[in-house]
Amino acid sequence: MGRKAMHLTDEDRSSVIEMAWQDRVPFDAIQDQFGLSETEVIELMRSTLKSSSFVMWRKRVTGRHAKHAKLSGPGPKKFMAYQHAKNKPKPPRPRQPKST
Repeated sequence: MGRKAMHLTDEDRSSVIEMAWQDRVPFDAIQDQFGLSETEVIELMRSTLKSSSFVMWRKRVTGRHAKHAKLSGPGPKKFMAYQHAKNKPKPPRPRQPKST
């Protein structure tokens, strides 16, 4: 594990892992928030996850455009953590008129 990752609290380490698993959070966002480069995130994931979980994660993120801001193209990006998205209320469904 890199030096920067060693100085993270358990809570921060957990947040980095959660962000790394999310498909739409680029490594740049992790670096902006925690100061860890992509290589350091990979080292953290390798040292923290079970080997099978690490291999599965690497397969998911390798070459994924959303994980690499340079590949995903220009424009502002909005990120919403899954925990916030699942608590967001759904819009009401339109009611169908009763047929008689």
